[in-house]
Amino acid sequence: MKEITKYRNNRILCIGAGYVGGPTMAVIAEKCSDCIVTVVDINKERIDEWNSDKLPIYEPGLDEIVKKVRGKNLFFSTDVENGILDNDIIFVAVNTPTKTFGKGAGMAANLQYWEIIARQLRDVADKPKIIVEKSTLPVKTAEAMERVLNDKDKFEILSNPEFLAEGTAVNDLHYPDRVLIGSRETKNGLEARKVIVDIYANWVPSEKIITTNTFSSELSKLVANGFLAQRVSSINSISAVCEATEADISEIASAIGSDSRIGSKFLNSSIGFGGSCFKKDILNLVYICKSYGLHEVADYWESVIKINEYQQNRFVANILNSMFNTIAGRKICIFGAAFKANTDDTRESPSINIAKMLIEEKAKLVISDPKALKNIEFDLKHYKSKIDYINDPYEAALESHAIAILTEWDLYKNLDYQKIFETMIKPAFIFDGRNILDHKKLFKIGFNVFPIGKKAMLHYN
Repeated sequence: MKEITKYRNNRILCIGAGYVGGPTMAVIAEKCSDCIVTVVDINKERIDEWNSDKLPIYEPGLDEIVKKVRGKNLFFSTDVENGILDNDIIFVAVNTPTKTFGKGAGMAANLQYWEIIARQLRDVADKPKIIVEKSTLPVKTAEAMERVLNDKDKFEILSNPEFLAEGTAVNDLHYPDRVLIGSRETKNGLEARKVIVDIYANWVPSEKIITTNTFSSELSKLVANGFLAQRVSSINSISAVCEATEADISEIASAIGSDSRIGSKFLNSSIGFGGSCFKKDILNLVYICKSYGLHEVADYWESVIKINEYQQNRFVANILNSMFNTIAGRKICIFGAAFKANTDDTRESPSINIAKMLIEEKAKLVISDPKALKNIEFDLKHYKSKIDYINDPYEAALESHAIAILTEWDLYKNLDYQKIFETMIKPAFIFDGRNILDHKKLFKIGFNVFPIGKKAMLHYN
């Protein structure tokens, strides 16, 4: 039997140059100067961007790290096959979207990209490899991949899920709450796990490196995102009660967040969560529960998504009702396309659904965002003739009837709203879907102000 210890633990490959693979490998290269780190992807345009002055993703602090280590011990390439041959530790960070076809459509993870990689690894690898699941995957994916690879003596499959928040990914990698590494509880599995532990130990304190069996690691990622999304949906459900009773959601969040058993994080009421992970991972968890006959558990987690959708529907209904039950022909300016601040990612962004609903009401739509206009324009390509995309928020708001704040960019907190008000059609409305603005100041300027989970401030009756 070939020994796991023969792996060269200073040669690392990552297959997949997206939001997870690129930043993670950049930080590993930064922190492990004796390692040679290569990121491969079949998308040549993406690799070209990683090798250029304009990276394919926006993440604060990432540019500086990539420029510091690229060409020294961090490399980007499209040569997947030679990457597999030349490296013994292989992270796999390919996309795992929700299935849109067949069994589990709309819930289960689509593992076709991962399976393609597994078959390529099986066919190309000429000696033992450690395969590390970095993508978010269903429980027991490692076991399924072992069947594809069909050689337990050559491959050890580990789970090392990412816990990155877009917008703070570099900081999350530098100072992680935890690094989770799961493996088989066999001699080879434990030895392979130690190799990965030793990589992270270059900068992560030992008490923050958690080791488990493979299945616990895989499930922990889904559950973590489920719990975070659950908090968002929970506070948003209460925001509807606040608006009905004239309670203040910020005061409630402060009161319950001061309880040490609850904590204050993820209690900011808003139009809801987005991004590539929360909805996808919860749907995956729902599918797993249903597969095991745990229908009540599945219904519970599915309700988290339903509340998120309800919050967006409620936001649009509030715009419509507040503007005299019609927005047909009225110019609505959206501030924010990214699903959260400090990223250009629009995947599952609430802005997409809200924009579509506003267009269905025949509003004239303008979308502004400092980083994500290119992506949101692609997401809404079927509505191209019905939306204008303008980077400058002052120009975007010109002669608009209403502004909807959909992303919590600091830029929007610091705009000259007196100047904006003077250029708008009166009565002028602001719908603060992130509760980031000074509502009393806006009301004093002359706006009709509609926060989330708080009493509206009106100049008309």
